Amino acid sequence: MAKRLDVKDLDVFYGKFLAVSEVNLTIAPRAVTAFIGPSGCGKSTVLRTLNRMHEVIAGASIKGKVLLDGDDIYGPGIDPVDVRRTIGMVFQRPNPFPTMSIYDNVVAGLKLQNGKLKRAELDSVVEKSLRGANLWEEVKDRLNKPGAGLSGGQQQRLCIARAIAVEPQVLLMDEPCSALDPISTLAIEDLIQELKERFTIVIVTHNMQQAARVSDQTGFFNLAGVGKPGQLVEMDDTKKIFANPSDSRTEDYISGRFG
Repeated sequence: MAKRLDVKDLDVFYGKFLAVSEVNLTIAPRAVTAFIGPSGCGKSTVLRTLNRMHEVIAGASIKGKVLLDGDDIYGPGIDPVDVRRTIGMVFQRPNPFPTMSIYDNVVAGLKLQNGKLKRAELDSVVEKSLRGANLWEEVKDRLNKPGAGLSGGQQQRLCIARAIAVEPQVLLMDEPCSALDPISTLAIEDLIQELKERFTIVIVTHNMQQAARVSDQTGFFNLAGVGKPGQLVEMDDTKKIFANPSDSRTEDYISGRFG
């Protein structure tokens, strides 16, 4: 069941440095939300706070709340591992486990979570996840071959299969196409449209055309100045952001006047 995320008064820190300030936004279920903005404005940092990956960095912390269907994922007694299982993540560069087969890559997270699954159950999950990632037909005859032997675009879809195998409710994607060629990028974009029927999806992208193509709503992040924190300038329906943004800074960025 896809879930809604609400971010309230979020400040994000690296040590004492305030990297992003006062973010308030709502991420709708079964939709694609894109974060755009110039480098260093905090969009990937905010993405990583949505499943507590930010705090893996030494000295990193947040103030404020991130609510998953009303429950604070930073609340007392909340296990970050459980959060990351519910809110999965796909990274910028494909990162299949190099020593593992395609099959074992898909079920890696599932085995950590539940080591007692029978082979037939694992087989079913592998096929379902690879079909979900539009990869099954390409790899079904070589599931025992190394995942690292696939092309870049296939590796990224393998990582998506691995992420959805544990059945998360939200899928975060940090520039998932930046290392891919145009044909592989198109395959991932088509896949995102299919996945949003089952998941809440948030994607960070430097490619504004990609944001316009794949997302339902877009948030524009910007820096107030050198050494100042990033901030969410505005968030709205993607069509409105690209056709008639409310803030002149958004219009300047989208029209290429800066950034």
